[in-house]
Amino acid sequence: MQDHRVWNCALVSIFLLIKLENIDGIQKWSMQFGHTPLLERFTWKKMDFAYPDERSRQLAMASGEYIPENSLPVGIEIWRNKLFVTIPRWRDGIPSTLNYIPLDANQGGSPKLIPYPNWVQNRAGTCGRGLTTVYRIHADACNRLWVLDTGTIGIGETTVQACPYTLNVFDLTTDKVLRQYRLRPEDINQNTFIANIAVDLGKGGCDDAFAYMSDELGYGLIVYSWQQNTSWRIAHSYFMPDPLAGDYNIGGLNFQWGEEGIFGMSLSPISADGYRILFFHPLSSHREFAVSTRILRDQRLSQNSYHEFQVLASRGPLSHCTASVMDENGLQFFNLIDQNAVGCWNSMLPYSPINQAVVARHDEAMIFPADIKVNRGLLWIMSDRMPIFLLSNLNYTDVNFRILTMPIQAAISGTVCDNMPWRFISNRIWWD
Repeated sequence: MQDHRVWNCALVSIFLLIKLENIDGIQKWSMQFGHTPLLERFTWKKMDFAYPDERSRQLAMASGEYIPENSLPVGIEIWRNKLFVTIPRWRDGIPSTLNYIPLDANQGGSPKLIPYPNWVQNRAGTCGRGLTTVYRIHADACNRLWVLDTGTIGIGETTVQACPYTLNVFDLTTDKVLRQYRLRPEDINQNTFIANIAVDLGKGGCDDAFAYMSDELGYGLIVYSWQQNTSWRIAHSYFMPDPLAGDYNIGGLNFQWGEEGIFGMSLSPISADGYRILFFHPLSSHREFAVSTRILRDQRLSQNSYHEFQVLASRGPLSHCTASVMDENGLQFFNLIDQNAVGCWNSMLPYSPINQAVVARHDEAMIFPADIKVNRGLLWIMSDRMPIFLLSNLNYTDVNFRILTMPIQAAISGTVCDNMPWRFISNRIWWD
């Protein structure tokens, strides 16, 4: 019991250190880069779909239902033997937005995507019955897949709101919809664009679940309570972009995404007080921010707790970040799109560049790492050359889309992220 109390005190001290803005790291490490190779699991020049037969594919192409050059994968998730891949309907010719690859039948290559849960439920514009556009998704420990359908077709000035924003939660063991929840009109505004979702399971089990959805262009955070079956919107200036961080240079292109606000999110393990820490960042920013889920889970508190949100240190230049994820040991991994790289941070140390490292970088295979996940000791990374797709032209004789993996322990070996005192203590301490 005494060791338990000492460790909880240590955790509290760590979070207090995180809250301080002027922390320079507590220890310097000469090794800042991991050495393990990336494994290229799947690659595609163009995305293809598992039509029942070749005639069906040809008919779909002839009708314009399927245009191979128009598909861009943006999100991944792993559950048991399924690797989910999402494709937004930014252009015509996207036959299915939520798909999967059976991992037990595909060890590599360029597999065709299978619509999930089926073709019928991936028909655009069939509000309440089908999925129109899905970005990032989350599979929780209760075998549920959380899928936010934005209901949009197109991108930017071409966007049409075909259906309302709707949260769909699937039972992965039956492939049936457990619940469907339309966001309230008060949850969104005229600029709303939600691409990311984080799911928070509390100590109360599967019913003690909350979803956090980041409104990238409307600058808000929408909270959904599974138990209450309701939602609320939170506003904060930390959700907004940094006006000095809107210039990008990726894949040989210079462009401006100055309006990109709150985007990537990751959740810590449950701490001693029974809550998690939500870490988040605007896309056009070099900073990370943090807030306890104790604030987010309480609708009243969430409206009146400006100072509970914490500003963490800047990651430094060239550190625009898309997705991030934190594993059960408190290791955060984050995509560094300016560097064609993935970084790590050991959350037992203060948030500071000296306590971060690059664990993977490749100037060909990782042009725009769009999404990242952790599953069974593996880091999964998807790169998709998104800026070239949106602002220029992809070369479809080349590999454009990749899903890569690397073992977490090998990835962090020799870096500051490998300084893990909890390795010798039961992981149970995080959950007590």
